Amino acid sequence: MLVSQPGDAAYERATRVFNLIAPVEPAAAAEVRTVDDVRAALAHARREGLAVRVMATGHASATAGPMPGALLLRTLPDGPVDLDLEARRVRIPAGTPWGDVVAVTAPHGLAAPHGSSPGVGAVGYLLRGGLSFYGRHTGLAANSVRAVELVTADGEHRRLDPETDPEAFWAVRGGGGGLGVVTAVEVDLFPAARVITGAAFWPAAHADRLFKQWRQWTADAPDTVTTALRVMNLPDLPQIPEALRAGPVLGIDGVVLSPTAGDLPLARAQAGELLGPLRAIAEPVFDTWHEGGPEDVPATHMDPADPAPVHGDHLLLGDLDDEGGRRFTRIIGERRDSPLVTTELRQLGGAFGRPDPAGGALSHLPAGFAYVAAGVPFGAVTHESIVDTLAAARGALTPWDTGLTTPTLVETREQPQGILAPDAIAAVDRVRARLDPDGVFRQDIARNSSNRT
Repeated sequence: MLVSQPGDAAYERATRVFNLIAPVEPAAAAEVRTVDDVRAALAHARREGLAVRVMATGHASATAGPMPGALLLRTLPDGPVDLDLEARRVRIPAGTPWGDVVAVTAPHGLAAPHGSSPGVGAVGYLLRGGLSFYGRHTGLAANSVRAVELVTADGEHRRLDPETDPEAFWAVRGGGGGLGVVTAVEVDLFPAARVITGAAFWPAAHADRLFKQWRQWTADAPDTVTTALRVMNLPDLPQIPEALRAGPVLGIDGVVLSPTAGDLPLARAQAGELLGPLRAIAEPVFDTWHEGGPEDVPATHMDPADPAPVHGDHLLLGDLDDEGGRRFTRIIGERRDSPLVTTELRQLGGAFGRPDPAGGALSHLPAGFAYVAAGVPFGAVTHESIVDTLAAARGALTPWDTGLTTPTLVETREQPQGILAPDAIAAVDRVRARLDPDGVFRQDIARNSSNRT
């Protein structure tokens, strides 16, 4: 374990982020792979009087906040993903991206409740809640975590599970961090013999009718289907399919899960009930929906693989009516000159909305849809125009805003955010006080997740 300083090549590696508008600038940084690496880093931080911050793939840097007087630990995998077929469980080392997990589980017809991007780190996603394309079937991804391994401020390597430390195991799942350096998690898998997955896009001129049809379908959608609706204004770049850069498009993507081969006829029927009426409104200009295996799901949302400067926003919305749909499609994303690359509604409900008795501090989302919007400064699109449009969009959606957010989708530390009730925040704080009485990880607590921040 080598502690590096600003200007060192190792420092540059350890502080890489995915969102280029949100660089991190700690006093020092180190890449850690093993428990001994973490212990050595904590000892260094104590000697130098530094707070300790933790980061893996750097996707959440915009919510991390400043890092003055801090040692940043970038967790890297200390080994491969370990699959226990008999237990139908997987152990994921910290720093492992979701693509590596899917590569291990999919050949066995199993899946974890992973995110939409294969490059996102699995551990941070899981412990911050996690909205999966399987989520209406499985619930928040954090509910599938069965054990957490972490090094606490005193250098002790602990295993948190329902038997060894139920209070800390509850707090680490969705409680906002600040408990230690997580080195690995164990996650339950579920059967995913086949899936029907993909994305279809139409010209935004059909947005009102498509949105109304999709919203009506979501009211009674089966829990084995999870979808998202997006209005996209994509730049004219050669790596983007031509049909998607001719003007604003509305897309609907998602996953229809067939847990066993015997469930496939029902999955096909469910996919038909979703897509048939939409395709009847207008022919898609681009359509990738197909039958495949769970290895196909990480490509469904077509998330960018390379870092970029992104301004974004997020809300949890209640049930949208026709007026909400009109505001979403027209005010936010139908203009060709909109500075927003994407405005999205992720379908919630189903198991997302049901409290899990065995879940952690965050076990469900009492909302109908998750709204996410983002813009990238490019060509004539400026930072200011994106920020102004995001603010206008937030105002337009105020009547449906629940006032809540989900941690994995919050885009900046300054945005209104919150999901934990006051009693839950107080309970997590009590666990932090026990595991980190000196506040070594005090800077690493998510905003609005502690009475001490």
